[in-house]
Amino acid sequence: MFKTTGLKKTLLFIFFLFISYLASAQFNQSAFENRIRPDSSLTNEVHFNFYNFNYVRNYEYTNDFHDGYTLYGTQLQPQIVYYAHPNLAITAGAFIRKDFGRNGITDAKPLFNLKYHKRNLTLIFGSLEGNIHHNYIEPLYNFERVITTPIEYGTQLLVEREKFKLDAWIAWQKMIYKGERAKEEITGGLSTETFLLKTNEWKLSVPAQFLAFHQGGQIDMLKEIPISTVFNGATGLKLHKEINGNIKQVYTDNYLAVYKDFSPDKRRAYEGGFGLWSNAGVESKWGSLVASYWKGNNFISIKGMPLYESVSDNLYSQGLTQSHRNIVSLRYAYQKELIPHLYLDVRFEPHIDLDHTDKQLQFNHSFFLTYKQDFKLFKVKKQQD
Repeated sequence: MFKTTGLKKTLLFIFFLFISYLASAQFNQSAFENRIRPDSSLTNEVHFNFYNFNYVRNYEYTNDFHDGYTLYGTQLQPQIVYYAHPNLAITAGAFIRKDFGRNGITDAKPLFNLKYHKRNLTLIFGSLEGNIHHNYIEPLYNFERVITTPIEYGTQLLVEREKFKLDAWIAWQKMIYKGERAKEEITGGLSTETFLLKTNEWKLSVPAQFLAFHQGGQIDMLKEIPISTVFNGATGLKLHKEINGNIKQVYTDNYLAVYKDFSPDKRRAYEGGFGLWSNAGVESKWGSLVASYWKGNNFISIKGMPLYESVSDNLYSQGLTQSHRNIVSLRYAYQKELIPHLYLDVRFEPHIDLDHTDKQLQFNHSFFLTYKQDFKLFKVKKQQD
C-alpha cells in the first residue's frame, strides 16, 4: 500500500485512461442466468430444473460510501417444470440461501411462475427472470443483489428480436393489509437495446434503462410518513468489435445516468442528479479486462452499488453527503465452463476514489461456482377422447 501524492494521483488517472483505450460496462453474466422457456419439442413433458450458485465476495474497503464485508455461502433453486403447451410452461420450486458461519437457513422463498412464449415475446407472471437478467448497469443495479436479493415477484414482458431487446417488469416488494404499520413498496423498470448496426464483426447499439421505486399506500397506519417516488435512468452508446484469435472482442460502453426524486414531500439530500459511466473492455482467452470511470453529481441510486452514490448508507457514516464522486476502476474476470453445466467465475476489481486518494487503492474480489442443468422426469400421457 502506498501514500498517494498529487503527482501519483495524476499518473494513476492517466494510467487508467490509457488502459481504457486498450481494453463493457459489466462482465458476461450468462453463467448466472437460468432462463426457462416453453418449447414445442417438450410439450406435455415434466422436467426437473436444478440451479446451484456458490459465492465468495469480499470487499476490502475502508471508505465512507461502501462498507467492507464478506459474503460467503451457497444458493439452491430446484424447480419442477411442466411444459403444458408449445407456448406455455408452468414452474414450481423453492429458493434456499445458506450463508456460511451462521446457524440455520439465511433465506427461503417459494418459486412459482407461468411463462407464455410465442415467437419473440415472453410473458411471465410470478417469480421473474429478474436481477442480473435485467442487464442494468452497476450504478443502477448492484451486481451483489444476485447474492442478497435475487428473487423478484411480479409481471414481466420480454421481447427478443434480432435488432431490438426489451425487458419491462414490475415487482411487488412489500404488500400490506388494512391497518398495518408499514408502507407498500413497488419497483418496476424497463431495459431496452436497439441495434443500429449488427454484423458478424461490428455491433453498434443504443441502450436505454430506467428503474422506479414507489413507497406509499392508502390503508396503512403510518400517515406521518409521506409517499415516496424515485426514478433512475440511463442511456448511451455501445460499440463492440469481434476479433478472431486470442483476443475475442474489444468494446466500449458509455452511459449517462440520471436520478430524480418525484416525491411530493422532498426529504432526500438531493432532488436530482446525474452521472457519467464510461467503460472500455477486452475479452480474451486469458479473461476479461474492463476499465471504468464514474463521474457522479448529486446521484442517488434505488438499487445500485453504494460506491457510486453521493449519499452514504455506511454503518458509521450514514447520511454523509458528497456532491461530486470520481471513481476509476480496473476490473478483471476469468470465466470458464470447467465441465458441462459447471461454471467458474473469478474476479478482481480494484478502484481509486480520485477525491480521496489518501484512502489508497481499494478492491473487492470474488469467486463463484455455478451449476445448472435440466433433467427430463416423464411425459404426461394425453387422454383419448
